[in-house]
Amino acid sequence: MLFDNWRGPYRKGVTAVVPVHLPRLGNAVFERCMSGIRWQDHPVDAISIAVDTTHAGAAATRNEALAGVTTEWTAFCDSDDQWRPGHVSTLLRAAEESGADLVYPEFNIAPHGDNPWPHREGQPFDREVLRTENYIPVTVLVRTRMIRKSGGFVPKGPPNNPCDDWGAWDALLDEGAVFHHISDRTWFWWWWAGNTSGRGDVW
Repeated sequence: MLFDNWRGPYRKGVTAVVPVHLPRLGNAVFERCMSGIRWQDHPVDAISIAVDTTHAGAAATRNEALAGVTTEWTAFCDSDDQWRPGHVSTLLRAAEESGADLVYPEFNIAPHGDNPWPHREGQPFDREVLRTENYIPVTVLVRTRMIRKSGGFVPKGPPNNPCDDWGAWDALLDEGAVFHHISDRTWFWWWWAGNTSGRGDVW
């Protein structure tokens, strides 16, 4: 597995992990993402950015950024999405209160759109449903040691629409990770002509 050689202790805190493909680096979409991270009322302790210069895809690039994390918690954000100012503090509080290893919030579709999983909105986590369909976008807070132990991101799903995060959630379930859902809408999931809303080829 990718992280087998990791032996270091984790310091307290949160690292934002952002994978980005080269054409987006430095443009307005990426700056919007970074602004959301910088504006947190609970500042992150570090930001780990990996740039895809070889068309490796979102999963490999996200794993590269994850490899640089040394904090107890990892918070993922795709380069075309945006956290609300209370995203980190809300998820940390939920993790502390629930004892969960992974916390996932609700979201707003921007500039407009409907939740693709309306049947799951606000519902408690259901591991059996997650085994059959991915309803958790990658914008989660997760214990770094757990996602390292489970091997990071491996695409899962049909060939025409592989889901980079679904394979990671499957592996975390296999490791016994505890998932917890909160109904707070803590981030914006941007849907626009240049992305694929969950596919790994453009992100």
